[in-house]
Amino acid sequence: MKRLFIKSVLAVAAVAAVGMASAQEKVIKFANQNAKGHPIVLGMDRFAELVAAKSGGKMVVKVFAGGTLGSDQANVSSLQGGTLEMASMNSGIFASLAKEFAIYDFPFMFGNFKEADAVVDGPVGKKLHGMLDAKGIVGLAYYELGFRHITNSKRPILKVEDLEGLKLRVIPNPINVDWVKAMGANPTPLPFPELYAAMEQRAVDGQENPLPTINSAKMYEVQKNLVLTNHQYNPQSVVISKKFWDTLSASEKKIIQDAATESAKYEREQSRGLAASILDNLKKNGMQVTELSAPEMAKLRNKMTPVIAKYSVNVGQETVKEVQDQLAAMRK
Repeated sequence: MKRLFIKSVLAVAAVAAVGMASAQEKVIKFANQNAKGHPIVLGMDRFAELVAAKSGGKMVVKVFAGGTLGSDQANVSSLQGGTLEMASMNSGIFASLAKEFAIYDFPFMFGNFKEADAVVDGPVGKKLHGMLDAKGIVGLAYYELGFRHITNSKRPILKVEDLEGLKLRVIPNPINVDWVKAMGANPTPLPFPELYAAMEQRAVDGQENPLPTINSAKMYEVQKNLVLTNHQYNPQSVVISKKFWDTLSASEKKIIQDAATESAKYEREQSRGLAASILDNLKKNGMQVTELSAPEMAKLRNKMTPVIAKYSVNVGQETVKEVQDQLAAMRK
């Protein structure tokens, strides 16, 4: 009887321990607009694995892809309010909180991935993320959407004039509206989750996004023309709610930060490694791919001059000079 009693006590203690362990688990919701299989979501999945391993299962990351927790703008509000723990989104979206972030939307700023990495991982990238603290958000690392290109359902783009009059969806912020206008097209700001339906219903003629996003969202089903413009490079900020961040211990913060840094490296590798196969898949699914000649690209860049001048004033000449000086030094 005594032995039976001891066994019962031990069983109850074990159940209680399991209950306490699960109660002590920290659950982190991690949101993004892209579909499963996109390099961004692969990076998020990697982040979840790293956090689980580094915390011994005490921290659990739940990935919510495909805009299931709302638009980027809704996610920003949720992060600030503390109802969403983490998100990854286009860094330029944060221009509504700190105007300096608009520099990431400057057209034709970066020439290649090496230049982009140097800026986002260096003093400029860290300084910009630091500006979010006062807005209730902590910047941890940068994933990437990569270089952006233009698709449409109307016609192949062989020269700059072919872009004129196209109704193009843009990320809802002012610089994107202005550079599309400068091209001669008609910008239509729309949240990403609404884009596919808008293209399917011909409410917009086209859009601009990196190849992985074009592919994972199956835009080839409603868009038949792709022109490789490399007109913008989009870093994607990995951010965490400051309200949640402030509840973490120093060791928990280190786990999150280290996992974010490691998963960012992994995500960029995935993004760049998949580019060629993604382009092949888009062609196999019926997309006609074109490229503008060097003279046409020069014409397009020339059209961007007034936009860059205007937003250099808005962003702050100090930030623009810091980036331009770093890029100039790399190009020597």
